[in-house]
Amino acid sequence: MDKGGEGMRRILYLIIGIIVVTIILPMVLIFSCDIAPPNRQKEEPMAKEMMIRVYVKETKRIEEIELEEYVKGVVAGEMPGSFEIDALKAQAVAARTKAIHQKIKYGDKGNPAHLGAEVCNDVHCQVYKSLQQLEKIKSKDWIKNYWPKIEQAVEETRGLVITYDDKLIDPLYHSTSGGRTENSEDVFTTMAPYLRSVESPYEENSRHLEDEVVISVNEFITKINNSYKKCNLNKDNILDSLKVLERSEGGRILKIRIGNDILSGRNIRELFGLKSANFKITILGDKMIFKTKGYGHGVGMSQYGANGMAKKGYTFEDILKHYYQGVEIKEYR
Repeated sequence: MDKGGEGMRRILYLIIGIIVVTIILPMVLIFSCDIAPPNRQKEEPMAKEMMIRVYVKETKRIEEIELEEYVKGVVAGEMPGSFEIDALKAQAVAARTKAIHQKIKYGDKGNPAHLGAEVCNDVHCQVYKSLQQLEKIKSKDWIKNYWPKIEQAVEETRGLVITYDDKLIDPLYHSTSGGRTENSEDVFTTMAPYLRSVESPYEENSRHLEDEVVISVNEFITKINNSYKKCNLNKDNILDSLKVLERSEGGRILKIRIGNDILSGRNIRELFGLKSANFKITILGDKMIFKTKGYGHGVGMSQYGANGMAKKGYTFEDILKHYYQGVEIKEYR
């Protein structure tokens, strides 16, 4: 009986050993490596590894760039590196949101304006400059002092995006509003609930706050008549036929009578290269004087306004929630 019992015990120990080696030990090794929560491991790669296809207009080629590296290049291309860190962070979050919004909107085919790529590298989408480009066009001091600051702004907001009603917004932005931003439908016809006209009171340091363009009356008449035949403008009727009919909430001209036609401030801005559609016209002798306020379309975030807010102690989240009404700042997953 004793020998039989001892044999049974050996067989039992052998079975237990096999179970430990083949099942339990591998499970211990697996779980010892799985330190982070499972859901975190699954989610992280999306923000870290997302690639953005960029159409480079100079070379007419498409480059695939890792999202966060792309955002650094956009912040460097779109905003002065000397700006406050929270202004740079606000720009980083807006740039990241724009890129992902474009990626979702256009899918594999890319933007119809540059098929195969979600974005291009100029103002049509967002200005993007690689570090290699910046090293050629910027000073060594700029690279030393401002590139690390831009990297900090991007890394400290890594993965953050702007949402409205749990959907990514299209975060329009511009240089300087001139004191108040615009409702989206007053400039681009489409109404977006987060792109509302708001005060932008801290733009006093913007070099684009006010500008002046002077041309001859003859040049004005010639360009208007060549572009808009119905105006039928001439020196005899020019004084009586120039009249602003409607301005937007932000101050930009919506309708202006010129001769026998009614144009938009945007028409005039584009025709004469003005910085803004918020302007006043004065005629002095044979000169036409345009005095403008602000720089850009005026919708969404004012970059100089963002910097002014940052100087006053507002955080990047404060800035974004001011210029984009009713939004949330979330990590993109």
